Amino acid sequence: MIVAEELSPLLKKDFGYDAFRPLQREIMEEALAPRDVLAILPTGAGKSLCYQLPALARGGVTLVISPLIALMKDQVDQLTASGVSATFLNSTLEPQENRRRLDAILAGEVKLVYLAPERLMSGDFLSVVRTWNVTALAVDEAHCISEWGHDFRPEYRRLRELRTALPEVPVIALTATATPRVREDILGQLALRDPAVFVASFNRPNLNYLVEPKQDAVSRIVEFIGGRGQDSGIVYAQSRKRSEELAACLRNAGITAVCYHAGLEAADRARNQEAFLRDEVRVVCATVAFGMGINKPDVRFVIHADLPKNLEGYYQETGRAGRDGLPADCLLLFSRGDVTKVLRFIDEIPDGEARDHARLQLERMADFAESDACRRVDLIGYFGESWPEGNCGACDNCLAPRESWDATVETQKFLSCILRVKQNGGSAVGIRHLSDILAGSRAEKVLARNHDKLSTYGIGKEHSAATWAELARQFARKGWIAVDGGTYPTVTITHEGAALLRERRTVSLSRLMAVEKPAAGQRAGDIECDAELFEQLRSHRKEVAQAAGVPPYVVFSDVALRHMARAYPTDDAAFLKIPGVGDRKLADFGPGFLREISAWLEAHPRHEFAPLTTASAATPKLAKPIVNATAQVTVELWRSGKYIDEIAAERGLAASTIENHLAQAIANGEPVDPQRLYSTGEEAEIRAALDGYTEDSLKPVHEHLSGRISYGKLRLFRAIESRLETK
Repeated sequence: MIVAEELSPLLKKDFGYDAFRPLQREIMEEALAPRDVLAILPTGAGKSLCYQLPALARGGVTLVISPLIALMKDQVDQLTASGVSATFLNSTLEPQENRRRLDAILAGEVKLVYLAPERLMSGDFLSVVRTWNVTALAVDEAHCISEWGHDFRPEYRRLRELRTALPEVPVIALTATATPRVREDILGQLALRDPAVFVASFNRPNLNYLVEPKQDAVSRIVEFIGGRGQDSGIVYAQSRKRSEELAACLRNAGITAVCYHAGLEAADRARNQEAFLRDEVRVVCATVAFGMGINKPDVRFVIHADLPKNLEGYYQETGRAGRDGLPADCLLLFSRGDVTKVLRFIDEIPDGEARDHARLQLERMADFAESDACRRVDLIGYFGESWPEGNCGACDNCLAPRESWDATVETQKFLSCILRVKQNGGSAVGIRHLSDILAGSRAEKVLARNHDKLSTYGIGKEHSAATWAELARQFARKGWIAVDGGTYPTVTITHEGAALLRERRTVSLSRLMAVEKPAAGQRAGDIECDAELFEQLRSHRKEVAQAAGVPPYVVFSDVALRHMARAYPTDDAAFLKIPGVGDRKLADFGPGFLREISAWLEAHPRHEFAPLTTASAATPKLAKPIVNATAQVTVELWRSGKYIDEIAAERGLAASTIENHLAQAIANGEPVDPQRLYSTGEEAEIRAALDGYTEDSLKPVHEHLSGRISYGKLRLFRAIESRLETK
């Protein structure tokens, strides 16, 4: 009989913690009862411990179903560093190593075994699993089993077969993101019997949510990252091409960055991911292909350069930040144009119900971005949770509420326009059409319906059609108009909107999102410490990690290092009081860290610290990108030694486009060797032809040279000469 009292000693001994996080103990006790469990805990709330610690308290093997190879290896590395016997089985192992691990499992030497669902269900592998004395089954990232989730994986559906093969084994299913509909799907698909269901708060109090209009996105991203010292972060983009361009621009600005997407070779993806995990680069620019397998706890910022397709994906991706509980920033750059781009992809979905669902999710995401309400209220409300606290103090709309203005006239004009269209006898129209009418547009669709003859035509010329459209979306969020679904959404006035218009009520609205928004202020929850000692300990941690062949956070988290740089422990007893220090880590890493701290104190004073607060950091000045994002990729390939034709072939672009990219870079200071662009003879011809010629158009010069030398080479020559003249 397993007793709950065994959990606390194991928690400290093997994982180095004195107390459980909310719901962890209750979940573990139900799992050990034994009972099926569904646990919905936000990222960073300690989901993994909910099955790892019970595995140490019970006999036999705990089988963990995990969706990604990288995630398995990361979990096993961390468990091994803590002295826990764990292993994984996947396609990366050589046959001999695979056999050795299977023998160790069969011999009872392993407590936790990580498997992907594909491996588990391949061939007759289930019959092998039956010989392992499996006493518990953990299904990680359980939302993958639901087609209503944002990351559905069909292979997860077959886990029902595992329940049939091991009917008496209790199951714990865990995920960070699950709407009520997805939760029900998980319960049904896994056939959980009388499960204990735990749903923690979806609030991540250490995350700051910021939304800004997308204008000059690359410069803004460079500026944002540049203000965060040496912090690590993720930049999410919608396309492979954009992730590559952003990484190239960051590198040009002096920020170490790599890209990650499904189009890279597996070896390149693995190398880039490893470089990020091991702190060899600060930033990874990625598509949604990157994330689930990442357990890096010290990600201090997540930037969405493009609009996510739904709030579940946004929540999951922002959840990569601040897993260690320290403050982190989540920046979303929003453009209504992104909505249009994503809608094009959605329109290609063949299944009508799935298409409508995706369109609804996208509009909900856009509403979140444009809203003037607390981001936290909107985000956790999506998962069915309310926020009773009022101002959250950690989102742009709470930190810098938008100014209110009298929008009575604008509201009356828009609602009146809907009525005039209806009275005209035509069918209902959408927001953009109404906005065009008010702005006095001569668009064909307006003229074809004679809507230029309406009394409301052109009465809103003080605003652009785009501004009217943004106002309309505010009216919809207020409940004054209703926008139906479908491929071509139309607008109607609600009862509330009709009453507002009839009674001529005064309307106050928030200003539209400003281009310049104040940054989040002081980040609550940071751990004030001796910053120089912290950096010294980070340096030592990196050396230790490299020697051990593991990512730095496997040795100790940033939280542990910050506590060391506050408490200055110099003996084993004091070191054991640091969060995250257990018996095994004390034995393996303690002596080295204690020597570092003792040596530091010999040369530096010991600081006293007030209650935990945010420590300010100097902001380094970074170079601005010399060209736009797509041209930057060309510049990097050029720097690597490739010629114009090679770059054009690799990028699938015309040689003239590559020449234009290089001309932009030269004009902005990029040093380029002319001998790689044209021969000495060509240079002499161009110089003679351009001597005394000052017009912008190069057509006369090109014709004078009988077309022997391309426009591109002429532009490149002129760019180099112009650059030399300004020196």
